[in-house]
Amino acid sequence: MPLVDETPVRRPRVPGRRVPVALLVPATLGLLFLVLPLGGLLLRTPWASLPERLSAPGVLTALRLSLQCATLATLLCLALGVPLAWLLARVEFPGRRLVRALVTVPLVLPPVVGGVALVLVFGRRGLLGGWLDSTFGLTLPFTTTGVVLAEAFVAMPFLIIAVEGALRGADSRYEEAAATLGAGRWTTFTHVTLPLVAPGVAAGAVLCWARALGEFGATITFAGNYPGRTQTMPLAVYLALETDLDGAIVLSLILLTVSVAILAGLRDRWITSP
Repeated sequence: MPLVDETPVRRPRVPGRRVPVALLVPATLGLLFLVLPLGGLLLRTPWASLPERLSAPGVLTALRLSLQCATLATLLCLALGVPLAWLLARVEFPGRRLVRALVTVPLVLPPVVGGVALVLVFGRRGLLGGWLDSTFGLTLPFTTTGVVLAEAFVAMPFLIIAVEGALRGADSRYEEAAATLGAGRWTTFTHVTLPLVAPGVAAGAVLCWARALGEFGATITFAGNYPGRTQTMPLAVYLALETDLDGAIVLSLILLTVSVAILAGLRDRWITSP
């Protein structure tokens, strides 16, 4: 007589999920609402004259300025945002929730309002701008530096949120082991903490760079729209809409290509389902 019952166990069959029509219709309409404008952009693109338009001096200048400013803004966000994210993730201090809320304000703040706030602080008559102008002769509004500041202001929260999440998910035992072995706080941070959260820092930096590249409202309010100095790609699109629709479409296509490339690079981390 067998000691173990070897009779196969019948598992109940789980019926397949049927999509209710009441949900399928609005879901399809929502998808079309998001996809059709992008499809319209691709259909209206002047493909025959695309190489010529891409090589136009104004397009190349705006593209080069956009890439430079977005990169500099991302570096500024890394220098300031990573320490702030570490502080929010690892240090208990009074008012931490308030600080975290203030960090996320630029995410919901209209960019134009952010530009006005930057003018009130860094303008020639602003809280700090007047002192910078009188002491160092440094003027920030309507300059390329102003573009970098405006882009960093709206993009830094993306980096901080990503890095803070990575720090909270990292195993702190490695840092404790490094401290036990005699490593100082700075050595532990640079040799243990940063390598642990490097993927999160990279993802946050990419999102930060993409947000800076597409910034419009704060840039035009604080830095203006001067070709070769403050006119980035989004501003060039806005200006081209008034005189050259095909040119605006080509510039928009470049920004769309960059966005799709970024999403493709981050899909394994944030987009794909488990």
